[in-house]
Amino acid sequence: MDFPISGQHISPIYLAAVGFIVGIFGGFFGVGGSFLAGPGLFITGLPMNFVVGTDLAHILGKSIVASREHLVRGNVDIKLGLIMAGGTIIGTEAGAQAIQYLKQFKMVNVVVGIVFIAVLILISAFMAWESWVTIKRSHVAELRLKGKSAPPAVRRFHEKVQRFKLWPMINLAESGVKNISFWVILIVAVVAGFLAGFLGGGAGYLRMPLLVYVLGVPTKVAIGTDLFEVVVSASYGTLSHAIKGNVDIMIALVMQTGAAVGAQIGVRLTEFFRGAKIRLAFSPLPLIGAALIVYGLMTGHQMK
Repeated sequence: MDFPISGQHISPIYLAAVGFIVGIFGGFFGVGGSFLAGPGLFITGLPMNFVVGTDLAHILGKSIVASREHLVRGNVDIKLGLIMAGGTIIGTEAGAQAIQYLKQFKMVNVVVGIVFIAVLILISAFMAWESWVTIKRSHVAELRLKGKSAPPAVRRFHEKVQRFKLWPMINLAESGVKNISFWVILIVAVVAGFLAGFLGGGAGYLRMPLLVYVLGVPTKVAIGTDLFEVVVSASYGTLSHAIKGNVDIMIALVMQTGAAVGAQIGVRLTEFFRGAKIRLAFSPLPLIGAALIVYGLMTGHQMK
């Protein structure tokens, strides 16, 4: 199928299948799925600036479906999500501007690809270590608390963050987080937002771990809140990239046909797993995205 906006010919069955798989992972892990969708688009030969913008548009539609399902289950902290959205929008625009700068030198594919690989490997390694240690040391405690506490393996860092008392201080009732600085939340959001604008998607592969490990949000609430925040921030990110000519809306719509179904399946699967096991299952997935990007760079895809 020809997509005139980006000038590419891509199988719609492939795009729908990628959307379906990403939808399942997104609903289950609380991430937009750009760690798979972005590389999945890149290996088709789609220029990286279109990968970033189109992935954001696709992630937006899927996240609307998944966040609604999590909201019904009480897994969304709306207050936290709105604060995160504000910071993410700031960071997303900065990331989009960085893409525009690199386009001038035709360096988008290489620079974004290398940064993407590094981020994905670091996240995968850390989450695998933390979740494995948590399961080994605190399995009984986690069952007793029903996943409502911060991961024991990194609790010391989380407690240090909450001791940072810079006004204004806020309470997050739904997340069970008390008296945390507004600026800590904002910094987390801006960093994740920059990577969303620069690497594409909602950057949930980074934001979900940050919510758990830095802010101390329970895993399932972090999943639902992250998806809710993606709806708000990805709306802005999609508009920003569309104005800059980086979005092929037809590709995004084809992917969304599969993602809408997959997202609902993923959300329902979270009812059968606890926090640390979800994080352990998530940890190898970023490596798949990293491998796809390495493949794309090695095959010589260039900006067109």
